[in-house]
Amino acid sequence: MRFMILVKATPASEAGLLPPERLSTAMAAYREGLVKAGVLLDASGLYPTSKGWRIRYAGAKRTVIEGPFAETKGLVAGYTLLQVKSEAEAMEWARRFPNPAGDDRDGEIEVRRLAELDEFDPGETTEWFRAMESGAGR
Repeated sequence: MRFMILVKATPASEAGLLPPERLSTAMAAYREGLVKAGVLLDASGLYPTSKGWRIRYAGAKRTVIEGPFAETKGLVAGYTLLQVKSEAEAMEWARRFPNPAGDDRDGEIEVRRLAELDEFDPGETTEWFRAMESGAGR
């Protein structure tokens, strides 16, 4: 099972400020634990939205909206991708995640399970995705 831990953006992360040394050290220790346990697939911080854009769809029409985005609520500043044996194991790793706002402040992370191809009904499109995962094409 794969799970993604999403770190919410803050005004500081949107300003491009790096986390304080204490938090960076805690995150490095946490990541090291994930690596030693063999459950880390990927982890990274994201640039602020001033370096990104959105695509808005109106039917078939696409409009590019360049950042920054004023409202930080719902924005993601980083992620950690885990592969674990159970939801309980994912929950345990999430509980160990350092507070991204710092130990003396309120913070929040979000954890979401990734959909796996085996959970979808068999069919031509599912097999096409499976072929792409194995490096083959259609």
